[in-house]
Amino acid sequence: MKTVTVQFFENNAAMVVPNLSQDFTEALKLRIRNQTRLSITQTDAHAIFEGRITGYDIRPIALQNNNAPTAGGNRITIKVSVKYTNNLNPKQSFEETFERFKDFNIGTQPLQTIQQQYNKDINLQLTEDIFNRAFAQW
Repeated sequence: MKTVTVQFFENNAAMVVPNLSQDFTEALKLRIRNQTRLSITQTDAHAIFEGRITGYDIRPIALQNNNAPTAGGNRITIKVSVKYTNNLNPKQSFEETFERFKDFNIGTQPLQTIQQQYNKDINLQLTEDIFNRAFAQW
């Protein structure tokens, strides 16, 4: 295998976060560039990654104070549906959903700052899972 295409992962989650699609797509390309010798091309690739972001949530995970419930902890979750097509060895192709999360407490930092950093952290975990699933047989 010498070439791979990474198509744009559109954000179809109910909660839309600006730049999440772009950031995830670029994170997957960066992982492939840094950990393989594959060339990323737009057409006629030996392998193709395509898919979409299907879920994005920020939810409380621990409640404090039973009289006036407030979130003691929160969780950001990102879910991505991926179709990987290996044109050289079709048996290694797959269609799967990957999900990762990160827990946090809102302290002195604004949610937007936490959200940007944690989205990046979750993208790293997701791209590692997807990369390992696609290339574990190497």
